Amino acid sequence: MSDTVSFGYEDVAPEEKTRRVGAVFSNVAAKYDIMNDAMSGGMHRLWKDRFVRRVKPQPGEAILDMAGGTGDIAFRLAERGADVTVADINQEMLDVGVERAMERGLTGLVWSQQNAEALDYIDQQFDAYTIAFGIRNVTRIDLALAEAHRVLRHGGRFFCLEFSTTEWPGFKELYDLYSHRLMPKLGKAIADDEESYRYLAESIRRFPKPRAFEAMISDAGFANTRVELILGGAVAIHSGWKI
Repeated sequence: MSDTVSFGYEDVAPEEKTRRVGAVFSNVAAKYDIMNDAMSGGMHRLWKDRFVRRVKPQPGEAILDMAGGTGDIAFRLAERGADVTVADINQEMLDVGVERAMERGLTGLVWSQQNAEALDYIDQQFDAYTIAFGIRNVTRIDLALAEAHRVLRHGGRFFCLEFSTTEWPGFKELYDLYSHRLMPKLGKAIADDEESYRYLAESIRRFPKPRAFEAMISDAGFANTRVELILGGAVAIHSGWKI
């Protein structure tokens, strides 16, 4: 196991990444949803709708939404009748989610501060595990995947929505220009935080490409793994089953 992990384009000690990522999301929590709309032109809503359709939540089943923060995925799952536990390592993100849930009159969600690498849940507690735009910020991705596998029941399913690197000619260059030049400027203009959004752009580039990440999911013990590419791989939906 390497003594360092990536924080954007830097290689840092694992505990340093955990600290810095925590600071990033504490900084951006209040404007996180506004920035998502600005950065994606609102398309993140369509990606999340598509993601939840792939999960196919059923009434009464237990779903852990890891890195669920402000509740975007959890609200969609709960609307379909699932019993959702929203977990996030960052309390500020959870606080925003709780407030948003109260505004919507959603009272059935469970909110819990959790480290994806060392969950407090018992083995085989959940029917599904979801994580959207969060896995690349985990310090040890392999440990998080192992924990996802552990807390799922046999027959349980893992779904991950994450940014990646598009391979579409022409669009790839535009995407790189946008993420490295414009995204930090948007962060400065809207959230008064250029550096956090520079990290988020860099973290996408350092994240494993879709097929490499699919192999990591398989290595964690999941079967029937699948990756669905959106915009040539700029966004990907990964899935696997615990059998």
